Amino acid sequence: MSLIVHKYGGTSMGSIERIQNVAKRVAKWMRAGHQVVVVPSAMSGETNRLLGLAKELSSSPNPRELDQIAATGEQVSSGLLAIALQEQGIDAVSYSGWQVTVHTDSAYTKARIMGIDDAKIKKDLDAGRAVVITGFQGVDPQGNVTTLGRGGSDTSAVAVAAALKADECLIYTDVDGVYTTDPRVCEDARRLDRITFEEMLEMASLGSKVLQIRSVEFAGKYKVKTRVLSSLTDPLIPLDQEMKSGTLITFEEDTTMEAAVISGIAFARDEAKITVIDVPDRPGIAYQILGPIAEANIDVDMIIQNQSVEGKTDFTFTVPRADYQ
Repeated sequence: MSLIVHKYGGTSMGSIERIQNVAKRVAKWMRAGHQVVVVPSAMSGETNRLLGLAKELSSSPNPRELDQIAATGEQVSSGLLAIALQEQGIDAVSYSGWQVTVHTDSAYTKARIMGIDDAKIKKDLDAGRAVVITGFQGVDPQGNVTTLGRGGSDTSAVAVAAALKADECLIYTDVDGVYTTDPRVCEDARRLDRITFEEMLEMASLGSKVLQIRSVEFAGKYKVKTRVLSSLTDPLIPLDQEMKSGTLITFEEDTTMEAAVISGIAFARDEAKITVIDVPDRPGIAYQILGPIAEANIDVDMIIQNQSVEGKTDFTFTVPRADYQ
C-alpha cells in the first residue's frame, strides 16, 4: 500500500462534472488499496472573481483581508470534492489549511510554508479515509489566514507529500506532462517522459507554467518523487497505465552517451525589468538592493550589473510583473 498525494488544478476542478471525475479517479486509487491525500485548487476563475470583488471596493485593499477572501475558493472546492467522494462510497473529510495545520510566515498574499502538522492527517488515513486539504493557504503564528501566491497549491501539495513522506506526489493538470516548450506556441513541442529536478527547476524559473517554482524547490529539498499528468483523461483508465503516464521528475540524471543536451525551452511574458542607475560599485551593494525584496518574498530572476565607470554602475534585475509597483 502506497501513500499518494494528488493535486488538482483549477481547470481540473472547473465544474461539477469535472469534480465528479476527480472523485472517480481518487476512488479508483483508494479501491486499489492506496492511501490518498488530495490538494485541490479553487475552481477555475474563482480566485480572480473573489479578488475582483475586493478591488471593486478599494484600489489598494488590505493584504490580510485579501487572504481572508481568496482562501475561500479552495475551501469551497475541497468541501465539494469531499461530498463527491462520499457519493462514490469513499469515506472522505476536508480540512482548511488552518485546521491541519499548515504553518506559514506572515507575508500576506505570498506567504511561505514553515511546517505542517501531520498527526490529524495520519489518523484519518489510518482510518481508511481520503483526506482533502485546501491548497494555496495556511495560518501564521498570530492565527491569521495566509495565502501562498499564484500557483501556491502546487507548493502545498509537495509540502504535504514531504511532511507525510509520501511515496509520490501526482500533479494533475490540463496538459499531459512537461513539454520541450509551450505546445500552444510550437506545434512541434514534444512531451518528456522524464526530466531531472535541476532541469525542471530551471524551466520553472524561466517561465514554464506547468509547475510553480517553489513547488519544484520543495520537491528538490525533500526529495519528493513528483509526476505531472493529465486530469482530462478517462478517470477510470487502468491504474497501471495512469501510473506510467505524464512526466516523472527524477533526481537521477540520464547518463546515456547520446542523451539530449537540451531538455526544453521556456519563456516568460510577465516579467518586469528594474534598473537602478549610478549605484556605488562597492561590495555588498547587491545585498542592500535585493535584501528587502527577498524579505518581502518576491522572487528575483535575472540579475545584471554593468561594468563600473568612475566608481558607479547600473544594477538591473527582473521580478514577476504582478509584484512590480
